[in-house]
Amino acid sequence: MSTHQRVALVTGGTGGIGTAICQQLIKTGLQVVAGYSHGGDSSYALTWQKEQADLGYEIGIVYGDVSNFESCTAMVDEIAAKFGAIDVLVNNAGITKDTMFKKMSVTDWQAVMRIDLDSVFNTTRQVINGMIDRNFGRIINISSINGQKGQFGQTNYSAAKAGMHGFTKALAQEVAAKGVTVNTISPGYVLTDMVKKVAADVMEKIIAQVPVGRLAEPNEIARVVTFLAAEEAGYITGANIAVNGGQHMY
Repeated sequence: MSTHQRVALVTGGTGGIGTAICQQLIKTGLQVVAGYSHGGDSSYALTWQKEQADLGYEIGIVYGDVSNFESCTAMVDEIAAKFGAIDVLVNNAGITKDTMFKKMSVTDWQAVMRIDLDSVFNTTRQVINGMIDRNFGRIINISSINGQKGQFGQTNYSAAKAGMHGFTKALAQEVAAKGVTVNTISPGYVLTDMVKKVAADVMEKIIAQVPVGRLAEPNEIARVVTFLAAEEAGYITGANIAVNGGQHMY
């Protein structure tokens, strides 16, 4: 049995869902590193890191622009030097730029594609060969309910998030025999700080569409990540696990 402590990288790790994922992965014994961009604002990331340490979570932080391949190379190299090779990659970084398609600019389309979909290539490409060589790897892509069902005003986001799962299904087949699994999680609406700012009447309408009658807690997404990241989850690959309170089923 190897004494090597496995290393996990969570992109968008300082966000609402990302923070919960980092905390839950630490509880399973992993060395966790949160990737951040935030316009290169390291003071933001350092403040977040200290807040987590005060809560008892020792999380590494590393800068990386996930929309840029070379920046991802530098990010992964830095993690390898400080912590070791990445065994678990959670592609969680994402943005929205919502507008009706007839008004959507090329810039809004490309920004979402680059950060939500190109990022999955940019990060996974850095770590896949090492995972194959070590006969162990867990790649977990955080998609969305709206990649499954579509959403008014989100052609860019829905396309990118659906594309994530196409990536998952293809890569899963290529690396299955090498002990590497690739899976997607598709959350519904999650109660992050960002969502808490939504107007009460709008929130009521959202909750009315969810059979469970509430939004997800970030930890409820994070628990599925830890489940898929586990050694014992080696027979689950190419799957898309919906975590949406029954809002969309198929």
